[in-house]
Amino acid sequence: MAAASVAGLSVDDATVIHASNRIAVRLLPADVLVRVAYEEHRSVADFEVEVAPRLAEAGSPAGTLDPRVEPRVYLRDGFAVTHWTYYEPLPSEIAPPAYAQALLRLHAGMRKVELKAPHFTDRVAEARSSLADRALTPDLGHADREILDATLETMTAAITERGAEEQLLHGEPHVGNLLHTALGPLFVDLQTCCRGPVEFDLVHAPGEICEHYPGADEELLVECRILMLAMVTTWRWDRDDQLPNGRQRAAEWISEMRMLLDRHGLDVGC
Repeated sequence: MAAASVAGLSVDDATVIHASNRIAVRLLPADVLVRVAYEEHRSVADFEVEVAPRLAEAGSPAGTLDPRVEPRVYLRDGFAVTHWTYYEPLPSEIAPPAYAQALLRLHAGMRKVELKAPHFTDRVAEARSSLADRALTPDLGHADREILDATLETMTAAITERGAEEQLLHGEPHVGNLLHTALGPLFVDLQTCCRGPVEFDLVHAPGEICEHYPGADEELLVECRILMLAMVTTWRWDRDDQLPNGRQRAAEWISEMRMLLDRHGLDVGC
C-alpha cells in the first residue's frame, strides 16, 4: 500500500488475490493489482516490466501494466513491487477453442517482439541445479531425484535434436495464468517468458487445447509434456517453494511422468 501511494495512487484497502511464491494484491479505491516479490528477485520483475509493453504493442492478449504508474519496479522494505491493470474475472470457464485461439494470438504477437529472453533449456538447467544441490531440495528421495534428473537430460536432448522452429513463448500458459475477462482471455505472469518450440507452451495448457491448436507435432508434445512434468515436480521440492499443496502436486506429477515414459516406451537410462 505504501509503495502504491508513493507511485501516486489512492489506497485505503488491500485484498490478497493470490499467494504463493509471489503475492498479488488488489488495492482500492485505485483498483490496481500489485505483484510483490522479494527484492532479491528484482531482475525477474524487471524482465516482466520490459516484456509487458512489447506484447501490448504487438497486440498480444496479455495483461498490461497500470498506465497511471511509471512502468518500473518499485523497491520498498526488501520487496520488489510492480503495478498492473486489474481485470474483474468472469465467472465462466474459457472453452478449449477460445483458449487455443488466445494462445495462437499470443504466439503470433510474440513473433513480432524483439527481446532477449532465456531459452527453455536455461530453465531446465535451473531445475537440474536444484536437483544437484541437496541443500536446495533436502526432502527429495534418491530414486525420485535420479529419475527426475535423467528425464530432464534425456527429454531436453530429444527436443533440441528435433530442430523444431522456435520463438518467444509465455513459458507457463496454464489455467492459473489465463484470465477470463470482459476483454476476452488475457495471459498474465509474464516472468516465465522464454524461447523454444510452441509445443513447450502447449503442454502447460489443458490437454484438449492441443486439439484446437493447428500444426502441433504430436511426438514433440509428448516429449515436452514429460519435460514439463519433470521441471514442475522438481520446483515443488525446493525448500523455499510456497505453492499451496505443492508436495501433493509433485507426487501426482511424477506419477504422470512415469506413466508417460512407460506408455511411450521412452528410456531415460535410470
